[in-house]
Amino acid sequence: MTEKRHPLDLAITPLLSKVPLSNPALPIVPSAPGLTTPVGTSKEKRNPLGLSLPPLIPQIPGVTVPLLADNQIPLPIVQLPTPPLESPPFTASSIKPKKIGYFWTGAGDNKHKDFLATVSLDDDTFGTIIDVTDVPTSGNSPHHLGTSLDGKQLIGGGLLSLLKTQDTAFYFDTSNPYRPTFSHSNRAVLSSIVDEIRAKPDGGFFITYMGSALGTSPGRLVETDASGAITHEWPEDVAGTLNILGEQFSPHGLTIDFTRDIGITSDFVVPLSVLKPTLGIQRANTLRLWKMSTRTIISTITIPNGQGIQDVKFIPGNPEGAALATAVGPGQVWIIYPFRFRPDGGQGVAELLYDLGENAKNSMAIYSDISDDGRWAYFTITLGNHVAALDISDLNNVKRLDDPAVKQPIIGPHYVKISPDKKNLLVLGYFVQAGDISVLNTPGDFKAHWLDIEADGSLTFNRTVDFEKEFSLSRGGARPHSVVIFDLTDPEKPVYY
Repeated sequence: MTEKRHPLDLAITPLLSKVPLSNPALPIVPSAPGLTTPVGTSKEKRNPLGLSLPPLIPQIPGVTVPLLADNQIPLPIVQLPTPPLESPPFTASSIKPKKIGYFWTGAGDNKHKDFLATVSLDDDTFGTIIDVTDVPTSGNSPHHLGTSLDGKQLIGGGLLSLLKTQDTAFYFDTSNPYRPTFSHSNRAVLSSIVDEIRAKPDGGFFITYMGSALGTSPGRLVETDASGAITHEWPEDVAGTLNILGEQFSPHGLTIDFTRDIGITSDFVVPLSVLKPTLGIQRANTLRLWKMSTRTIISTITIPNGQGIQDVKFIPGNPEGAALATAVGPGQVWIIYPFRFRPDGGQGVAELLYDLGENAKNSMAIYSDISDDGRWAYFTITLGNHVAALDISDLNNVKRLDDPAVKQPIIGPHYVKISPDKKNLLVLGYFVQAGDISVLNTPGDFKAHWLDIEADGSLTFNRTVDFEKEFSLSRGGARPHSVVIFDLTDPEKPVYY
């Protein structure tokens, strides 16, 4: 029998003999520019699993040639792309709350299908699981989740999908917000390790892919169209490619101000460096400033000894278009002024705004959210088991609203999101547990914490959704990493965040 080879030259044998070769539930969306075939046409092609498989990395003069030359190293850990265990039946709830949380969740045993959990956030039905939407694969380590501006589509990334040679981005149709359906999945050609997601005004997304196709540096800023098909992996110009080859480019954080035509990506860690064997996690000190209309890098901004710049977000309403960035090593919040110029002539100035204290140093992850009035900022200190709150209404006089010495009832806080009505803060107690293959396994309580935001911006812990308990019998527990909130209180003005 002639052996069939996967595009990354990894042998793949038939995996799902019981699965029909044609799966009508999974449309194919090819991920390489210029190779897209409209879904549903007679020319559509499917692989046996109904998932997209990319071609070999194409040669793009001046862009991919240096990548191919520098990155010809094998992955240290490639896992057998085994099929997932079937999920047990789930009886959907008939309730229709006004506030909904969509939790992008990994099966606790890494064997059952990963899934999107639709959960009520209303007071009277809080924590009720409305529906569970499976994806076709397991072991993806679901990471960040984002929504389109019209609330019709969600996209979730898989942090470790690459290790099982699986698709890395998963799309959900939320036209019916109470019954999300899995739409399709795909992967990029030059990059992997999906992180932050931002919706485009005209439909589609910008997505940071932290690693190369092999999990090394450089990653890419990936762009999709409204259907979810990948159209570009930026930068595509020679100057931009030389920029990301010259210094570690591991984009994790992403913030975009479309009105000012500016974007910022923050470089975190080289994904491959967290897998065994490793000489140590390679952390970055840089952010890239982008001109979004041309998708080009304007300059590189450095935070001295930042040791992993995990997150960056523009401050709503700031007259200078300033952003806040988290430097994980020193446990600090820095302010980025994208339109100021440095003494060396480079665009973009970084200044220390606030030191979060000893408990935040070397905390592995510090993620953030900022209220839409630009008044309050919240930061999760993962290894410090703490959520910090700052009043940033006066950037010259930042006030801390929490007591860093108080022990909070949370373990491993990471993803954080302010509810659209600014009454609550949703924090998830889970970052990453990659198992024996990795040096990165942070403790977590696997709960969604629903905190009250007081009038002064301070926080009070209130209720939780215990995902480990909810799914312990059906999937070996659950690992919720991120969330999108829909607020349908005003049918004329729904909010998707």
